[in-house]
Amino acid sequence: MVNRILVGAHYGLKDWVIQRATAIIMALYTVIFFAVVLVVGPDSFAAWRGIFANGFMKFATFLCFVSLFYHVWIGIRDIWMDYIKPDGLRLLLMIATATALVGYAGWAVQILWRI
Repeated sequence: MVNRILVGAHYGLKDWVIQRATAIIMALYTVIFFAVVLVVGPDSFAAWRGIFANGFMKFATFLCFVSLFYHVWIGIRDIWMDYIKPDGLRLLLMIATATALVGYAGWAVQILWRI
């Protein structure tokens, strides 16, 4: 009999589906972004600012960033769980990763809504 100790482990289909869904969201955003850039043809800072002044592009960009950060969280969390065996070090790395990703999300909000 295997005595398996679970320390914050997430095994299964849910994380796999979420990671694929976030990848699809990021891919769709990339297509939309390049379509907008081809149509607008921004050649100045004002033109770039105009693209992101639109509420739809702000929301789509933020959704892409949130998807990216969640996608990264699942991947890095799985790496920490697979390769870092000491529980204390694993917890510290997970907290550091989560803190950095939340900080990046806040920074993205600040940048997008300052435009």
